[in-house]
Amino acid sequence: MNARLFAVPNAEPLASDATPSAASDVRRLAEALGGAAPLTWVITGDSITHGLVHTQGARSYPEHLHELVRGELGRTRDIVINSAISGHRLTDILGDFDRRVASWRPDVVTLMIGTNDLSTGPDRVTVEPADFAASLGEFVDRVRALGAIVVLQTPPSIDVPNAPGRERIVDFVEAVREVAASEDALLVDQHTRFTAIGHGGVPWGLMGDPFHPNAAGHAALALELARELGIRPDPSRTLALLEARVQAARLNP
Repeated sequence: MNARLFAVPNAEPLASDATPSAASDVRRLAEALGGAAPLTWVITGDSITHGLVHTQGARSYPEHLHELVRGELGRTRDIVINSAISGHRLTDILGDFDRRVASWRPDVVTLMIGTNDLSTGPDRVTVEPADFAASLGEFVDRVRALGAIVVLQTPPSIDVPNAPGRERIVDFVEAVREVAASEDALLVDQHTRFTAIGHGGVPWGLMGDPFHPNAAGHAALALELARELGIRPDPSRTLALLEARVQAARLNP
């Protein structure tokens, strides 16, 4: 396989005793992907990452990442693990951290969370954005203690009028951004990307329901994740197909 990785510009090398940063993590990842040692990727979160039902049998974004890494980059000894569970909040992941993250001895960990954390209702414990941010900071610290690269993702857009109890989406998206900035962690801002595709609103063609992306939505999630991590096999049949799927969905307002 002659696929080539497009490195992300302005990344800095990471000394063995350096404090992790977004730039150094990008550099570490680019160097690792260019090397021979296999990597273990853990992709975790809630139902959006779990990728069931609303994809209607199509691939979820972790599965697209699997094809890009193990297929088109030819990294067949890499392992891509999806430990997301539908309905879970960040505290569920922290409470089961060994099974969901640590036991796999990961090199890269991505987390998309917040859509359930922000929900309110008579049968829900209300989580404040500040408490969510504190838990997210703990997650970053625990992943970095494993020696792994941590990647935070904001949840995508929500059709708020048709998703009662999830009106606080912007507050929790902003909490993810603030934690990524304060911890100097890699951030994939899926919310910004989905909002841009929706011309400032909800990108209806990417949604399976008011807050779950459909198959085209997962294509968009995969493209943004791959772009931010510098995963650009050349040539790439997968990226072209994902881009075509997203473009077609944008025609469905």
